[in-house]
Amino acid sequence: MPSRSHAGTRPGDGQPGGSAAPGAGDPDDADVAGDAAGDAGAADDAVTCDGLVVRYGRVTAVDGLSLSARRGQVLAVLGPNGAGKTSTVETLEGYRRATGGRVRVLGLDPVADHRALVGRMGVMLQRGGVYPTMAPRQALHLFARYYDRPRDPDALLDLVALGPVATTPWRRLSGGEQQRLSLALALVGRPEVLFLDEPTAGVDPEGRLAIRQVVADERSRGTCVVLTTHELPEAEHLADHVVIVARGRVVASGTPAQLAASAGGEAVRFVAPAGLDVTELAAALGPAAGGVAEAAPGHYEVAGPATPATVAAVAAWLDRQGLPVQGLRTSAATLEEAYLQLVGATDGQRGGGSDGGGSDGGGSDDGAGNGAATGASRAGASQAGASQAGHGRRDRGGRRRGRR
Repeated sequence: MPSRSHAGTRPGDGQPGGSAAPGAGDPDDADVAGDAAGDAGAADDAVTCDGLVVRYGRVTAVDGLSLSARRGQVLAVLGPNGAGKTSTVETLEGYRRATGGRVRVLGLDPVADHRALVGRMGVMLQRGGVYPTMAPRQALHLFARYYDRPRDPDALLDLVALGPVATTPWRRLSGGEQQRLSLALALVGRPEVLFLDEPTAGVDPEGRLAIRQVVADERSRGTCVVLTTHELPEAEHLADHVVIVARGRVVASGTPAQLAASAGGEAVRFVAPAGLDVTELAAALGPAAGGVAEAAPGHYEVAGPATPATVAAVAAWLDRQGLPVQGLRTSAATLEEAYLQLVGATDGQRGGGSDGGGSDGGGSDDGAGNGAATGASRAGASQAGASQAGHGRRDRGGRRRGRR
Protein backbone atom coordinates (compact mmCIF):
# COMPACT_ATOMS: atom_id res chain seq x y z
CA MET A 1 0.00 0.00 0.00
CA PRO A 2 1.47 3.35 -0.96
CA SER A 3 2.33 5.82 1.75
CA ARG A 4 -0.01 8.76 2.26
CA SER A 5 1.26 12.15 1.13
CA HIS A 6 0.20 15.74 0.53
CA ALA A 7 0.03 15.84 -3.19
CA GLY A 8 -0.75 12.30 -4.16
CA THR A 9 2.52 11.08 -5.73
CA ARG A 10 4.04 7.85 -4.52
CA PRO A 11 7.54 6.36 -4.34
CA GLY A 12 8.97 5.41 -7.69
CA ASP A 13 6.25 7.04 -9.78
CA GLY A 14 8.37 9.94 -11.01
CA GLN A 15 5.86 12.06 -12.91
CA PRO A 16 2.40 11.36 -11.56
CA GLY A 17 -0.03 9.53 -13.79
CA GLY A 18 -3.08 11.22 -15.26
CA SER A 19 -3.64 14.85 -16.04
CA ALA A 20 -3.98 17.84 -13.81
CA ALA A 21 -7.25 19.58 -13.13
CA PRO A 22 -7.97 22.79 -15.01
CA GLY A 23 -7.36 26.02 -13.13
CA ALA A 24 -9.37 29.15 -13.59
CA GLY A 25 -7.70 31.46 -16.08
CA ASP A 26 -5.04 28.92 -17.13
CA PRO A 27 -4.26 28.73 -20.87
CA ASP A 28 -4.18 24.92 -20.79
CA ASP A 29 -7.69 24.55 -19.38
CA ALA A 30 -9.22 23.12 -22.54
CA ASP A 31 -6.43 20.58 -23.05
CA VAL A 32 -6.48 19.51 -19.42
CA ALA A 33 -10.25 19.10 -19.43
CA GLY A 34 -9.98 16.95 -22.52
CA ASP A 35 -7.41 14.71 -20.89
CA ALA A 36 -10.00 13.79 -18.24
CA ALA A 37 -12.39 12.32 -20.82
CA GLY A 38 -13.64 8.77 -20.57
CA ASP A 39 -15.04 6.93 -17.62
CA ALA A 40 -12.99 8.95 -15.16
CA GLY A 41 -14.37 12.27 -16.34
CA ALA A 42 -17.86 11.41 -17.57
CA ALA A 43 -19.69 11.06 -14.28
CA ASP A 44 -20.87 14.06 -12.33
CA ASP A 45 -19.89 12.38 -9.09
CA ALA A 46 -16.16 12.80 -8.54
CA VAL A 47 -16.19 10.73 -5.33
CA THR A 48 -18.51 7.87 -4.40
CA CYS A 49 -18.71 5.35 -1.58
CA ASP A 50 -21.41 2.71 -1.86
CA GLY A 51 -21.83 0.48 1.17
CA LEU A 52 -18.19 0.93 2.25
CA VAL A 53 -17.00 -1.49 4.93
CA VAL A 54 -13.57 -1.29 6.57
CA ARG A 55 -12.55 -3.78 9.24
CA TYR A 56 -9.45 -4.21 11.38
CA GLY A 57 -9.55 -7.79 12.54
CA ARG A 58 -12.87 -8.19 14.36
CA VAL A 59 -13.44 -4.46 14.67
CA THR A 60 -15.69 -2.81 12.09
CA ALA A 61 -14.51 0.76 11.62
CA VAL A 62 -16.78 1.67 8.70
CA ASP A 63 -20.09 -0.15 8.49
CA GLY A 64 -21.92 0.18 5.17
CA LEU A 65 -21.21 3.88 4.63
CA SER A 66 -22.43 5.59 1.45
CA LEU A 67 -21.70 9.12 0.27
CA SER A 68 -20.93 11.04 -2.89
CA ALA A 69 -19.56 14.41 -3.96
CA ARG A 70 -19.68 16.12 -7.34
CA ARG A 71 -17.13 18.15 -9.20
CA GLY A 72 -17.28 21.74 -8.03
CA GLN A 73 -18.74 20.74 -4.66
CA VAL A 74 -17.35 20.96 -1.13
CA LEU A 75 -18.26 17.95 1.01
CA ALA A 76 -17.63 18.07 4.77
CA VAL A 77 -17.37 14.77 6.62
CA LEU A 78 -18.07 15.33 10.31
CA GLY A 79 -18.01 13.02 13.29
CA PRO A 80 -16.39 12.39 16.66
CA ASN A 81 -13.07 10.62 17.13
CA GLY A 82 -13.56 6.97 16.30
CA ALA A 83 -16.47 7.62 13.94
CA GLY A 84 -14.76 6.24 10.83
CA LYS A 85 -13.79 9.47 9.05
CA THR A 86 -10.11 8.72 8.63
CA SER A 87 -10.75 5.15 7.50
CA THR A 88 -13.25 6.40 4.93
CA VAL A 89 -11.06 9.19 3.56
CA GLU A 90 -7.92 7.03 3.44
CA THR A 91 -9.89 4.43 1.46
CA LEU A 92 -10.95 7.14 -0.98
CA GLU A 93 -7.34 8.28 -1.28
CA GLY A 94 -6.24 4.74 -2.09
CA TYR A 95 -4.10 4.28 1.01
CA ARG A 96 -6.40 1.70 2.56
CA ARG A 97 -8.15 -1.25 0.96
CA ALA A 98 -11.90 -1.58 1.53
CA THR A 99 -13.16 -4.77 3.17
CA GLY A 100 -16.45 -4.44 1.31
CA GLY A 101 -18.51 -2.08 -0.78
CA ARG A 102 -17.55 -0.01 -3.78
CA VAL A 103 -15.38 3.12 -3.88
CA ARG A 104 -14.64 5.29 -6.90
CA VAL A 105 -12.73 8.55 -7.36
CA LEU A 106 -13.03 10.17 -10.79
CA GLY A 107 -14.52 6.90 -11.97
CA LEU A 108 -11.44 4.91 -10.93
CA ASP A 109 -10.72 2.39 -8.21
CA PRO A 110 -8.38 4.22 -5.78
CA VAL A 111 -6.34 1.06 -5.13
CA ALA A 112 -6.37 -0.84 -8.43
CA ASP A 113 -5.99 2.37 -10.47
CA HIS A 114 -3.84 4.24 -7.97
CA ARG A 115 -1.02 4.99 -10.39
CA ALA A 116 -3.41 6.54 -12.93
CA LEU A 117 -5.32 8.45 -10.25
CA VAL A 118 -2.61 9.65 -7.91
CA GLY A 119 -1.55 12.68 -9.95
CA ARG A 120 -5.13 13.91 -10.09
CA MET A 121 -5.62 14.10 -6.33
CA GLY A 122 -4.29 16.50 -3.73
CA VAL A 123 -3.99 15.44 -0.10
CA MET A 124 -3.48 17.87 2.77
CA LEU A 125 -2.24 16.22 5.94
CA GLN A 126 -3.16 17.70 9.28
CA ARG A 127 0.41 17.59 10.56
CA GLY A 128 3.91 16.85 9.27
CA GLY A 129 4.94 15.68 5.82
CA VAL A 130 7.85 18.10 5.20
CA TYR A 131 11.55 17.94 6.02
CA PRO A 132 12.01 19.95 9.24
CA THR A 133 14.81 22.00 7.67
CA MET A 134 13.06 22.61 4.36
CA ALA A 135 11.62 26.07 3.71
CA PRO A 136 8.24 26.67 2.02
CA ARG A 137 9.76 27.91 -1.24
CA GLN A 138 12.08 24.89 -1.45
CA ALA A 139 9.26 22.46 -0.71
CA LEU A 140 6.90 23.92 -3.29
CA HIS A 141 9.54 24.05 -6.02
CA LEU A 142 10.49 20.46 -5.24
CA PHE A 143 6.92 19.19 -5.39
CA ALA A 144 6.20 21.15 -8.57
CA ARG A 145 8.82 19.05 -10.36
CA TYR A 146 6.70 15.91 -9.94
CA TYR A 147 3.86 17.23 -12.11
CA ASP A 148 3.43 17.83 -15.83
CA ARG A 149 1.49 21.08 -15.39
CA PRO A 150 2.23 22.36 -11.88
CA ARG A 151 1.00 25.64 -10.52
CA ASP A 152 3.57 28.38 -10.05
CA PRO A 153 5.18 27.73 -6.63
CA ASP A 154 5.84 31.41 -5.98
CA ALA A 155 2.24 32.31 -6.82
CA LEU A 156 1.10 29.63 -4.36
CA LEU A 157 3.27 31.18 -1.65
CA ASP A 158 1.41 34.43 -2.16
CA LEU A 159 -1.96 32.68 -2.34
CA VAL A 160 -1.55 31.18 1.14
CA ALA A 161 0.22 34.27 2.52
CA LEU A 162 3.59 32.59 3.12
CA GLY A 163 5.73 35.04 1.16
CA PRO A 164 7.24 36.66 4.28
CA VAL A 165 8.37 33.24 5.61
CA ALA A 166 9.26 31.66 2.26
CA THR A 167 12.83 30.91 3.39
CA THR A 168 12.06 29.96 7.00
CA PRO A 169 12.64 26.25 7.85
CA TRP A 170 9.44 24.28 8.35
CA ARG A 171 10.26 23.52 11.98
CA ARG A 172 10.34 27.25 12.76
CA LEU A 173 6.99 28.01 11.16
CA SER A 174 3.97 28.53 13.38
CA GLY A 175 1.31 25.83 13.41
CA GLY A 176 -0.93 27.92 11.18
CA GLU A 177 1.89 28.57 8.71
CA GLN A 178 2.63 24.85 8.55
CA GLN A 179 -1.04 24.22 7.80
CA ARG A 180 -1.02 26.75 4.99
CA LEU A 181 2.11 25.18 3.51
CA SER A 182 0.40 21.78 3.62
CA LEU A 183 -2.51 23.27 1.71
CA ALA A 184 -0.20 24.78 -0.91
CA LEU A 185 1.54 21.42 -1.38
CA ALA A 186 -1.82 19.78 -1.97
CA LEU A 187 -2.67 22.39 -4.62
CA VAL A 188 0.59 22.43 -6.57
CA GLY A 189 -0.42 19.61 -8.96
CA ARG A 190 -3.79 21.18 -9.89
CA PRO A 191 -5.86 18.36 -8.34
CA GLU A 192 -9.29 17.41 -9.60
CA VAL A 193 -10.14 16.04 -6.17
CA LEU A 194 -8.76 17.70 -3.05
CA PHE A 195 -8.77 16.00 0.37
CA LEU A 196 -8.31 18.39 3.30
CA ASP A 197 -7.69 17.07 6.81
CA GLU A 198 -8.63 19.69 9.44
CA PRO A 199 -7.55 22.54 7.13
CA THR A 200 -8.12 25.35 9.66
CA ALA A 201 -6.80 23.61 12.81
CA GLY A 202 -4.41 25.93 14.61
CA VAL A 203 -4.82 28.68 12.01
CA ASP A 204 -5.31 32.31 13.05
CA PRO A 205 -8.38 34.29 11.87
CA GLU A 206 -6.54 35.84 8.93
CA GLY A 207 -5.29 32.42 7.86
CA ARG A 208 -8.80 31.00 8.09
CA LEU A 209 -10.11 33.64 5.76
CA ALA A 210 -7.31 32.85 3.30
CA ILE A 211 -8.08 29.12 3.44
CA ARG A 212 -11.80 29.74 2.96
CA GLN A 213 -11.01 31.78 -0.15
CA VAL A 214 -8.75 29.04 -1.51
CA VAL A 215 -11.49 26.45 -1.02
CA ALA A 216 -14.02 28.74 -2.71
CA ASP A 217 -11.64 29.24 -5.65
CA GLU A 218 -11.11 25.50 -6.01
CA ARG A 219 -14.85 24.94 -6.01
CA SER A 220 -15.32 27.57 -8.72
CA ARG A 221 -12.75 25.90 -10.98
CA GLY A 222 -14.57 22.57 -10.70
CA THR A 223 -12.48 20.82 -8.08
CA CYS A 224 -14.25 18.38 -5.78
CA VAL A 225 -13.19 19.19 -2.22
CA VAL A 226 -13.62 16.65 0.58
CA LEU A 227 -12.76 17.97 4.02
CA THR A 228 -12.90 16.62 7.54
CA THR A 229 -13.07 18.94 10.50
CA HIS A 230 -14.14 19.18 14.11
CA GLU A 231 -14.76 22.90 13.72
CA LEU A 232 -18.47 23.07 12.97
CA PRO A 233 -18.60 26.81 12.16
CA GLU A 234 -15.93 26.23 9.49
CA ALA A 235 -17.97 23.40 7.97
CA GLU A 236 -21.01 25.67 7.94
CA HIS A 237 -19.02 28.35 6.08
CA LEU A 238 -17.19 26.08 3.65
CA ALA A 239 -19.40 23.11 2.80
CA ASP A 240 -22.11 22.72 0.18
CA HIS A 241 -23.04 19.32 1.59
CA VAL A 242 -22.39 17.73 4.98
CA VAL A 243 -22.25 14.08 5.98
CA ILE A 244 -22.31 13.29 9.71
CA VAL A 245 -20.76 9.95 10.64
CA ALA A 246 -21.04 8.07 13.91
CA ARG A 247 -19.95 4.52 14.68
CA GLY A 248 -18.97 3.95 11.07
CA ARG A 249 -22.36 4.88 9.63
CA VAL A 250 -23.93 7.98 8.12
CA VAL A 251 -26.46 9.31 10.63
CA ALA A 252 -27.45 12.40 8.62
CA SER A 253 -26.60 14.25 5.43
CA GLY A 254 -27.74 17.39 3.67
CA THR A 255 -26.83 21.01 3.23
CA PRO A 256 -25.77 22.89 6.36
CA ALA A 257 -29.10 24.73 6.32
CA GLN A 258 -31.10 21.51 5.99
CA LEU A 259 -29.28 19.86 8.89
CA ALA A 260 -29.62 22.96 11.06
CA ALA A 261 -33.35 23.09 10.33
CA SER A 262 -33.71 19.46 11.40
CA ALA A 263 -32.60 20.46 14.90
CA GLY A 264 -35.63 22.67 15.40
CA GLY A 265 -37.21 25.96 14.41
CA GLU A 266 -37.10 29.31 16.12
CA ALA A 267 -36.54 29.09 19.87
CA VAL A 268 -34.72 30.69 22.78
CA ARG A 269 -31.38 28.96 23.15
CA PHE A 270 -28.70 29.29 25.78
CA VAL A 271 -25.60 27.57 27.17
CA ALA A 272 -25.29 26.62 30.85
CA PRO A 273 -23.82 23.81 32.95
CA ALA A 274 -25.18 20.40 31.97
CA GLY A 275 -27.93 18.84 34.02
CA LEU A 276 -30.08 21.86 34.87
CA ASP A 277 -33.58 21.16 36.17
CA VAL A 278 -35.49 21.83 32.96
CA THR A 279 -38.79 20.98 34.65
CA GLU A 280 -38.27 23.77 37.17
CA LEU A 281 -37.30 26.20 34.41
CA ALA A 282 -40.39 25.28 32.37
CA ALA A 283 -42.61 25.88 35.41
CA ALA A 284 -40.99 29.28 35.96
CA LEU A 285 -41.60 30.26 32.35
CA GLY A 286 -45.26 29.30 32.47
CA PRO A 287 -47.57 27.98 29.77
CA ALA A 288 -46.42 30.53 27.20
CA ALA A 289 -43.24 28.50 26.71
CA GLY A 290 -43.65 25.31 24.77
CA GLY A 291 -41.30 23.30 26.92
CA VAL A 292 -37.61 23.24 27.83
CA ALA A 293 -35.15 20.61 26.67
CA GLU A 294 -31.43 19.98 27.03
CA ALA A 295 -30.72 19.29 23.35
CA ALA A 296 -27.12 18.33 24.09
CA PRO A 297 -25.09 18.49 27.30
CA GLY A 298 -25.08 22.13 28.36
CA HIS A 299 -27.15 23.32 25.38
CA TYR A 300 -30.76 24.26 26.17
CA GLU A 301 -33.79 25.18 24.08
CA VAL A 302 -37.05 26.83 25.10
CA ALA A 303 -39.66 25.94 22.50
CA GLY A 304 -42.33 28.37 21.40
CA PRO A 305 -42.34 32.00 20.29
CA ALA A 306 -39.05 33.75 21.07
CA THR A 307 -40.67 36.77 22.71
CA PRO A 308 -38.87 39.40 24.79
CA ALA A 309 -40.83 38.19 27.80
CA THR A 310 -39.52 34.65 27.40
CA VAL A 311 -35.95 35.89 27.00
CA ALA A 312 -36.29 38.02 30.14
CA ALA A 313 -37.80 35.11 32.10
CA VAL A 314 -34.95 32.79 31.11
CA ALA A 315 -32.35 35.39 32.12
CA ALA A 316 -34.12 36.01 35.45
CA TRP A 317 -34.27 32.29 36.24
CA LEU A 318 -30.56 31.86 35.46
CA ASP A 319 -29.81 34.83 37.73
CA ARG A 320 -31.74 33.25 40.60
CA GLN A 321 -29.67 30.09 40.15
CA GLY A 322 -26.47 32.13 40.30
CA LEU A 323 -25.59 31.18 36.72
CA PRO A 324 -24.15 33.49 34.08
CA VAL A 325 -26.04 34.21 30.88
CA GLN A 326 -24.06 32.50 28.12
CA GLY A 327 -24.94 32.22 24.45
CA LEU A 328 -28.48 33.43 25.04
CA ARG A 329 -30.09 34.07 21.67
CA THR A 330 -33.29 33.77 19.68
CA SER A 331 -32.71 32.03 16.40
CA ALA A 332 -33.04 28.83 14.47
CA ALA A 333 -30.66 26.02 15.32
CA THR A 334 -27.10 25.96 13.99
CA LEU A 335 -25.23 23.13 12.31
CA GLU A 336 -23.32 22.64 15.56
CA GLU A 337 -26.55 22.12 17.50
CA ALA A 338 -27.82 19.67 14.90
CA TYR A 339 -24.52 17.80 15.07
CA LEU A 340 -24.61 17.59 18.85
CA GLN A 341 -28.15 16.25 18.78
CA LEU A 342 -27.40 13.64 16.14
CA VAL A 343 -24.11 12.46 17.57
CA GLY A 344 -25.42 12.60 21.14
CA ALA A 345 -28.25 10.30 20.13
CA THR A 346 -25.70 7.62 19.21
CA ASP A 347 -23.47 8.01 22.27
CA GLY A 348 -25.57 5.69 24.40
CA GLN A 349 -25.24 2.98 21.76
CA ARG A 350 -21.45 3.17 21.42
CA GLY A 351 -20.51 0.59 23.99
CA GLY A 352 -17.00 -0.61 23.28
CA GLY A 353 -17.17 -0.07 19.54
CA SER A 354 -15.07 2.55 17.85
CA ASP A 355 -12.90 2.98 14.86
CA GLY A 356 -10.29 0.58 16.11
CA GLY A 357 -11.40 -1.15 19.26
CA GLY A 358 -12.40 1.88 21.28
CA SER A 359 -9.03 3.58 21.18
CA ASP A 360 -10.37 7.09 21.09
CA GLY A 361 -8.12 8.02 23.92
CA GLY A 362 -5.28 8.24 21.46
CA GLY A 363 -7.17 10.66 19.30
CA SER A 364 -7.05 8.25 16.37
CA ASP A 365 -9.89 7.53 14.04
CA ASP A 366 -8.41 4.19 13.13
CA GLY A 367 -7.32 2.88 16.50
CA ALA A 368 -4.86 0.26 17.53
CA GLY A 369 -5.74 -2.25 14.82
CA ASN A 370 -5.01 0.31 12.14
CA GLY A 371 -1.74 1.44 13.66
CA ALA A 372 -0.47 -2.09 14.14
CA ALA A 373 -1.31 -3.03 10.57
CA THR A 374 0.05 0.01 8.81
CA GLY A 375 2.35 1.94 11.11
CA ALA A 376 5.54 0.42 9.75
CA SER A 377 4.60 0.93 6.11
CA ARG A 378 3.65 4.57 6.62
CA ALA A 379 6.39 5.77 8.98
CA GLY A 380 9.15 7.63 7.19
CA ALA A 381 7.88 6.61 3.76
CA SER A 382 9.22 8.49 0.76
CA GLN A 383 7.18 10.77 -1.48
CA ALA A 384 8.94 10.34 -4.80
CA GLY A 385 12.27 8.58 -4.42
CA ALA A 386 15.21 9.11 -2.14
CA SER A 387 15.26 12.87 -2.58
CA GLN A 388 11.87 13.07 -0.91
CA ALA A 389 12.21 10.47 1.80
CA GLY A 390 11.02 12.82 4.52
CA HIS A 391 7.68 13.70 2.94
CA GLY A 392 4.65 11.94 4.31
CA ARG A 393 6.39 11.25 7.62
CA ARG A 394 4.57 10.62 10.81
CA ASP A 395 5.54 11.08 14.42
CA ARG A 396 8.29 9.02 16.03
CA GLY A 397 5.87 6.19 16.69
CA GLY A 398 5.15 5.83 13.00
CA ARG A 399 1.63 7.23 13.13
CA ARG A 400 0.27 10.40 11.62
CA ARG A 401 0.01 13.14 14.20
CA GLY A 402 -3.19 14.98 14.96
CA ARG A 403 -5.49 12.17 13.87
CA ARG A 404 -9.16 12.97 13.88
